[in-house]
Amino acid sequence: MLYHLYEINHAAITPFRRLAGMSQRALNHPLNPLSYTGAGKATAAALDVFERTTRRYGKPKFDLPNTLINGMRVPVTEQIVWKRPFCRLKYFQRDPELLAQLHPKQTHPDPTVLIVAPLSGHYATLLRGTVEAMLPGHEVYITDWVDARMVPIYEGRFDLNDYIDYVAEMITALGPQVHVMAVCQPGPAVLSAAAVLAEQNHPCQPASMVIMGSPIDPRESPTEPNRLAMSKPIEWFRSQMISTVPFPNPGCMREVYPGFLQLAGFMAMNLDRHIDAHKEYFEHLVEDDGDGAQKHREFYNEYLAVMDLTKEFYLQTIEDIFQEYKLAKGTLYHRGKLIKPQLITRTALMTVEGENDDISGIGQTQAAHTLCPNIPADMQVDYIQPKVGHYGVFNGSRFRAEIQPRIADFIRTHDKPLEKRGGIAAPRRTRAA
Repeated sequence: MLYHLYEINHAAITPFRRLAGMSQRALNHPLNPLSYTGAGKATAAALDVFERTTRRYGKPKFDLPNTLINGMRVPVTEQIVWKRPFCRLKYFQRDPELLAQLHPKQTHPDPTVLIVAPLSGHYATLLRGTVEAMLPGHEVYITDWVDARMVPIYEGRFDLNDYIDYVAEMITALGPQVHVMAVCQPGPAVLSAAAVLAEQNHPCQPASMVIMGSPIDPRESPTEPNRLAMSKPIEWFRSQMISTVPFPNPGCMREVYPGFLQLAGFMAMNLDRHIDAHKEYFEHLVEDDGDGAQKHREFYNEYLAVMDLTKEFYLQTIEDIFQEYKLAKGTLYHRGKLIKPQLITRTALMTVEGENDDISGIGQTQAAHTLCPNIPADMQVDYIQPKVGHYGVFNGSRFRAEIQPRIADFIRTHDKPLEKRGGIAAPRRTRAA
């Protein structure tokens, strides 16, 4: 019923939104005398804000046509190299001929990096800045999760077990030299997938894992989302947060956690900040500040584009990770077998946290080191980035200047042939804060 009300509301407001858009364009037309008056600019700005806040935002594009390597622009082509009903693996292929010209004496290829994007309401394009920063020195792949309302119900379920399977399949598809970056929510699944491969003594265990701002142990420094997950029983989430996808969406009749509910929750956490941002946007429009207005559009075009999650994945994640802390307590099962992170010995581990993270508090990601005691200490790095929040852990100026170079150095350090990985444990773990 909730989803149907949302669709009805969207349909009802669409004529007004379109009228606002047409009126705004008419007021801004250079041949319209009102476009040069204060009243005309203010009215056009108000109409623009109304149109944008009532719009439904579609899936954004990565829009990364090239990357800068040694001062030269190298073309980048997006390719889908692996596909399942709920995920596609996207590869950003850099022009091989130009790469050969830039690195004529390079015998070892650039490290292969699999970026596992969060499946938590936003599209993988939220990590556009992460991909862009990694492209110059790496072969970059990213998980492009599919909106659950676009997946027909005959494709079956998708839960946390399937998520772990998907990650393990992608790791093995890319081979034993892959380095995995888990950004936020996928940390537990990536750690679990690595544990599953380690227990199998699989030859394609990842060379390294970089886990960033992730709820490995949400008991540490609990944040508002952690407290919300604990404040209600799982039945409350089942009854209040789950809805059925309506016709004519391809996933009609599938039970989901709607993206618009997730977005409402995110917005409510920092409502004053979002209201102020839209006030500033209005002022930028009135003052003809094109740069300021464009920055606002770019951020909210991404932030307001949301996707649905399957009911079973959402509820299992809430219950197992955020309420019962099964991974942290060593009681998480996958396909009937206990997840054993202590079996991971050949995969280097780096954790990254933000000092001001209000989604995954300090210590939640670091807990991965405690769960993996048999990774040699010289293969572990624990880094805390000062003066950044959750988003700054994987995007923004401090990520590009301070976090990404450390990640790149860590990956290069452990980008070795399979038979040369591991080693005798050193007496320390590198920490920086």
